[in-house]
Amino acid sequence: MYLTVSNVTKRFGTFTALDNVSIEIEQGEFVCLLGPSGCGKTTLLRLIAGLTDVDSGTVSLQDEVLSNLPARERGFGIVFQSYSLFPSMTVAENIGYGLKIRNVPMARINARVSELLEIVKLPHLADKFPGQLSGGQQQRIALARAIAVDPRVLLLDEPLSALDAKVRGSLRDEIKHLQRTLKIPTLMVTHDQEEALALADKIICMNHGVVVQAGTPEDLYHRPATRFVADFMGVSNLVSTEVIRREMPALLTARPDAPDDQFDACIRPEKIGLVADADGAATVRSVGFLGNLTRYKLDSALGDLVVESHGSLGLTEGQKVAVQIVPSDCIWVANDGTEVSE
Repeated sequence: MYLTVSNVTKRFGTFTALDNVSIEIEQGEFVCLLGPSGCGKTTLLRLIAGLTDVDSGTVSLQDEVLSNLPARERGFGIVFQSYSLFPSMTVAENIGYGLKIRNVPMARINARVSELLEIVKLPHLADKFPGQLSGGQQQRIALARAIAVDPRVLLLDEPLSALDAKVRGSLRDEIKHLQRTLKIPTLMVTHDQEEALALADKIICMNHGVVVQAGTPEDLYHRPATRFVADFMGVSNLVSTEVIRREMPALLTARPDAPDDQFDACIRPEKIGLVADADGAATVRSVGFLGNLTRYKLDSALGDLVVESHGSLGLTEGQKVAVQIVPSDCIWVANDGTEVSE
């Protein structure tokens, strides 16, 4: 394994930010730390970077323990949400700064800066200052500066969250292409599920200072282990075993053999079929047009349901419908007591 975090704990006073956390990153892998605000993901990134000390546990890179190594000696590239460019330096000077303080010859610095400006598609801005750039351009320059020194690991702390939706989508694609091209092991902090699903080879989902589940985007979306992961990873319909047993007992076929209060059903919106039926047990409460999707909210015997379809099903508010769910599309998740988000 390339980068390993083993049994790391970090406390701030009486607050435990990280509780015995362990993660692994392979060579060339893109990993997203995903979770709500305050879950510990940024603290974990800072511990890996060397910007915060661990209370216990170790951070290792290819069997080299880094826990007591200063940040400047770890050889990592870091990009923050706030860009953190030097305002009095030109774009070229910002990108070449890390090389300059390493006493790299100026000819090599200039060649590397030119190469990276081409990679981030901003060769015409070499002599501009950060204040003359858009947010998206500044973040591209911050990325170029981080990778200029050939970092052993690239650390990204919510680098897209300050950008508008269109720029964020475009830069997300560029980050993925850049990482795939350079094959730099990358760890990115985000609270945006769509961002993590689009970018990551592996997602590490955190809550309350612990790792709740780690796996591929497909694993966490289609096979969430807990109620929290099911609810956090996209839109979910979470229904108690008691209600399923009463209203749709056929869905119980794949349920683990455990007391009713230990597992809930998770049914993704795209897995529910709807048919207009005057005698149906559900009623369409609202219809929302989302471009490539139509979202229906239902009042049903299973509770409030969200259903999504590509294109319109021709249903209207107040219409009675029958709900169709295939047992294999019902995922059983551990009931961790997490409240379902609205």
